[in-house]
Amino acid sequence: MQGKITVVVGGQFGSEAKGKVVSYLANEYDIAVRTGSPNAGHTVVFENNIYKLQQIPATFLNNNCTLCIGAGALIDPKILKREVEITQTKNRLFIDPMAGIIEAQHAVEENLLSQTIGSTGKGCGAALIDRIRRQEFKFAKNCLQEYQITDTTELINKGIDNGQTVLVEGTQGFGLSIYHGFYPYVTSRDTTAASFITEAGISPRLVTDIILVVRTYPIRVAGNSGPLPNEISWSELSKRIGKNIQETSTVTKKIRRIAEFDMEIVKRAIIVNRPTQIALQFLNYLFPEDENVVAWSELTSEAKHYVTNMENQLGIPITLIGTGQSHDAMIDRR
Repeated sequence: MQGKITVVVGGQFGSEAKGKVVSYLANEYDIAVRTGSPNAGHTVVFENNIYKLQQIPATFLNNNCTLCIGAGALIDPKILKREVEITQTKNRLFIDPMAGIIEAQHAVEENLLSQTIGSTGKGCGAALIDRIRRQEFKFAKNCLQEYQITDTTELINKGIDNGQTVLVEGTQGFGLSIYHGFYPYVTSRDTTAASFITEAGISPRLVTDIILVVRTYPIRVAGNSGPLPNEISWSELSKRIGKNIQETSTVTKKIRRIAEFDMEIVKRAIIVNRPTQIALQFLNYLFPEDENVVAWSELTSEAKHYVTNMENQLGIPITLIGTGQSHDAMIDRR
């Protein structure tokens, strides 16, 4: 008996608030698996606490959720240790033996990229290169004996067969895909739903939902990070909102670039990912008077019109609407 299998994927250039969406959904899932690498951070704001996660699934708020790091992921042991301590999740975290390890030399090798294409410089690309070369590459089974090293592919699939619900937490955004993004200003892996389930070890036949997360004002990381159509300044956005606002990226802590909504990249993300629903975030950046609203009926007519118009253009239901920073500042239309 198969349970609900959901994949959460970014529809722009990352930082669409996937961490918030995942944490909001946390109580609905028995198992969560984090894919990707620590060059992607997911922020969870819960009860005035801010958690910036690069390794641990953002479902950790659900104490009954089994947490997994899949075989396709890369791990920075120092970051992992810090996050396990902060989230107190060591007893329910399972790491696949074939998850890769990022070593100090990988960050050194990748340092130049941070000056040329906006890389985070975390060593993820260099580590993936070593894995592909199949030489002198370390895995979780070699280095992380203090954790529960388990065949997470088997764990997840047994759970699916027993009717458990599973969430696959994808990282970054569609526009950063090494195959479908704006090469060479991309990350070192594919960033689509299909790739995430491969990293987790789940068959595409089993997926029941794909949630594409997008934001009203897309962002890219600071520096020479590639094309960002209709880019604006934070000062311009602050004028529109009526208060000073500026975002820094979770991993690099640098000021992000920001732009007007680009319908074309989202439509392209829909073609490739075929989402069943869309989670639209940062509605309060467009309609400040709707900040922290949690009911559709309480939105201003202008905000409702905006969402309905976008829904009609994209042809996909917009089911989760983020109106603020906290994980529960969400309108749920499912």
